[in-house]
Amino acid sequence: MPSYTAPTKDMQFILHDVLKVTDQPIPGYDELERDFTAAILEECGKLNAEVLAPLNTVGDIEGCVLENGVVRTPKGFKDAFDQVRDGGWPGLDMPEEFGGQNMPFVMGTATLEMFAASNQAFAMYQGLTHGAASAILAHGSDAQKATYLPKMVSCEWTGTMNLTEAHCGTDLGLMRTKADPQDDGSYAITGEKIFISAGEHDLADNIVHLVLAKIPGGPEGIKGVSLFIVPKFLVNEDGSLGARNSLACGKIEEKMGIHGNATCVMNYDGAKGWLLGTEHKGMRAMFTMMNEARLGVGMQGLAQADAAYQNALAYAKDRLQGRAVTGTENPDGPADPLIVHPDIRRSLMDQKSFTEGARAFLLWGALLIDQAHRNGDADADGLISLMTPVLKGFLTDQGFDMAVQAQQVYGGHGYIEEWGMSQFVRDARIAMIYEGANGVQALDLVGRKLAQDGGKHVMAFFEMVKTFCKENEGDDMSPYVGPLKQASKDLQAAGMFFMQEGMKNPNAALAGSTDFMHLMGHVCLALMWARMAKASLAALADGTEDPDFHKTKLTTARYYMTRQLPATAMHLARIQSGADSVMGIAAEQF
Repeated sequence: MPSYTAPTKDMQFILHDVLKVTDQPIPGYDELERDFTAAILEECGKLNAEVLAPLNTVGDIEGCVLENGVVRTPKGFKDAFDQVRDGGWPGLDMPEEFGGQNMPFVMGTATLEMFAASNQAFAMYQGLTHGAASAILAHGSDAQKATYLPKMVSCEWTGTMNLTEAHCGTDLGLMRTKADPQDDGSYAITGEKIFISAGEHDLADNIVHLVLAKIPGGPEGIKGVSLFIVPKFLVNEDGSLGARNSLACGKIEEKMGIHGNATCVMNYDGAKGWLLGTEHKGMRAMFTMMNEARLGVGMQGLAQADAAYQNALAYAKDRLQGRAVTGTENPDGPADPLIVHPDIRRSLMDQKSFTEGARAFLLWGALLIDQAHRNGDADADGLISLMTPVLKGFLTDQGFDMAVQAQQVYGGHGYIEEWGMSQFVRDARIAMIYEGANGVQALDLVGRKLAQDGGKHVMAFFEMVKTFCKENEGDDMSPYVGPLKQASKDLQAAGMFFMQEGMKNPNAALAGSTDFMHLMGHVCLALMWARMAKASLAALADGTEDPDFHKTKLTTARYYMTRQLPATAMHLARIQSGADSVMGIAAEQF
C-alpha cells in the first residue's frame, strides 16, 4: 500500500525563506512565525499520514454506495471526517465570527495540499464546503450567513456547487433548471444537475447545495442565471433542522477515479431555495467559489504528483534491477537499485523539480489572494486572476504527466492494482477536466485574462520577472537568471504574436492558447525556482545548519532550467505557426 509523508520542511522553506511571510505587510502575516507554522503543519501532516492516507486505497476499492436514497461513504471515512472536524481544520482560514480561526489563506493552502495528497476523494468533502461557505460569505445576506456559516465552517454541514446539466457543461447559458418565485420570498427549484461532487453522503447532518438556475422571464443565456441556497434539510428559525427538502440523489456516477467521493446526479423537484446575491447575477456569485476551487484543483495536480513521486522514489531506491553502466554500486546484492540508472534519475528529477516548483507557485498564488483580500489590493487581485488559469491548467496537465512518470518507474508493477500507483494516475486525471476543462482555462487566459484591464496585469508580470533578473545578475545566480530571462522573452514574443495576428484572425491566437498556458506555466515555475535558488544561496552563505537541503535545491533548480524550461521555445514555435495547420481541414475530412 502506498504511503505519504507531508513535505513540511519544504513548505517551511517556501513560507519563510522564499516568501518571507512575516515580513509581508499583510494583516495576520506577522503572526506566522516559524515555530507557529511548523506546529500547524506538523500536526496536519501527522493527521494526513496516519489517518487519511491509509483510507485512500480503501476509498478507491470500496467507493460510495447508494441505497434507498442514502449514500454510504467507504469504511473509515466518517470517523476520519469527525477527526478532521474536531481538529478545526475546515475552518482554519475562515472568519472567527463564524467559528473559524481566521488564519491567512496561505496557511489554508499549505494544509490543503496535505489533504489532497493523502486522500483526494476524502478532501473534496471539506474542500467543496469551504468553497460554498466562501460564496455565502461574499454574497449572502446577514441572515443567510448566520444560518449557514457556523455549521459549514465547522463542517457539521457540508456544501456543494451545482452547475452542470446533462446537455450543457461549459456553456451554462443553456441550462434548464428553473427557479419559480414563491409568495414567501423563496423559490421552487426544479431540474436535474449532474457531476455533483459530495452531493449526498453520510458524513454530515445537512448538505447545503448552491444551485444555478433560471428565474422565468429573465434574460436569455448566461445573463439570466441566478444562484440559490438549497439545503438538503430545511433550517428552522432556531437553527435546528426541519423537514427534508424536495431533492434527492438519483445516481452515483461510476468514474475512472476519486471513487471515495460521491459524484451524484441530483434531482430537484420543486425544492425550496433562497436567492444568493442578486437576481440574474449567479455566475458572479458562483465564480467566488469557482476561482477558489480552481486554485484548489491546481493543488490536486501537485498533490497527486507529489504522493506518486514519494512512492516512486522509495521504490527506485529499493528495487534491484540491472547494474550501473559505470560499475557495480551494490556489490553485496544481485543487482543495483533502479535509482542508479540515468533514465530513472531523469524521471525522478522531472517529478521532483515539478512538485517543488509547483508548491512554491501555489503558495505564492495564495499570498496574492491574501494580499488582495486582506489589503484590498486591486493589483494583486488582477495578478492572481491572470494566474488562476495557469495554476489550474498547467499544474494539472503537468501533475498528471508526473503521476504517469511515477507509475512508469514501477514498470509492470505500476500497472498492477496492489501497488496503488494507478490510483494516483486515475485520481489526477479528473483535475484536468473539472472546474473548467484545461482547454477552457487556456482560452480564458488568452481570450480574456491577457487583455484584462488593458493588459495591465500581464505587463506587470513581465516587469516583475525583468526586475528580478536585473536585481540578481551576479555570477552565483547566472545559471538561474539567464534561462529565466530567455524564457520570459519567449513568453513576450508569444504575446506579441497574439496582438499582431489575433485581431486579424482570432483562430491564430486561440489555436496557440494551450501552448501559451504551458509556456507561461514554465516561466512561472522558473521564476519560483530562481527565487528558491536565491534563498538557498543566501542560506549557504549564512552558514545554514542544513547545507545538503540547500545544495539539493540548487541542483534541482539547475535541472529545471536546463531540462524543462527549454520547452518554452517549442511552445513559441507552435504558437507562431498560427492556425492554418490546426484549422486546415474541414470537419467532414477528419
